[in-house]
Amino acid sequence: MELAIREAETAAGAGDIPVGAVIVKDGRVIASAHNTREAERSAVRHAEITAIERACESLGGWRLDGCDLYVTLEPCMMCAGAIAQARIRRLYFGAYDPERGYVVSNPTAGFETEYYCGIMEKECAAVLSAFFEKMRQRGDR
Repeated sequence: MELAIREAETAAGAGDIPVGAVIVKDGRVIASAHNTREAERSAVRHAEITAIERACESLGGWRLDGCDLYVTLEPCMMCAGAIAQARIRRLYFGAYDPERGYVVSNPTAGFETEYYCGIMEKECAAVLSAFFEKMRQRGDR
């Protein structure tokens, strides 16, 4: 999760919502990414989606069986769907997203991938809070 937090900090430094994701297989990092929606002007450039794409490239296929995903924020509906479609074994996330989260914050979602919540939650939430506080001070968004 520490590497995912560093990815989130990279996103924040580039002006993107600070979310980071890391995919691990057999104890080895095979992909990492952060949000690049603003930089790429793309609604789908979430950290999880990019990390999944990179992991697929790394393994040479779309099935990520045996892989675990660490992400700093509870995945949204789009990312939860991609996680399920990629057959990721386990999801570990830090901060909850009561508005857009689709793993536990939306109890009707039926998310079936094994998941663990609140991993380094305070640290993950702190990166998000600092980012949005800075934006409010500047008068952005």
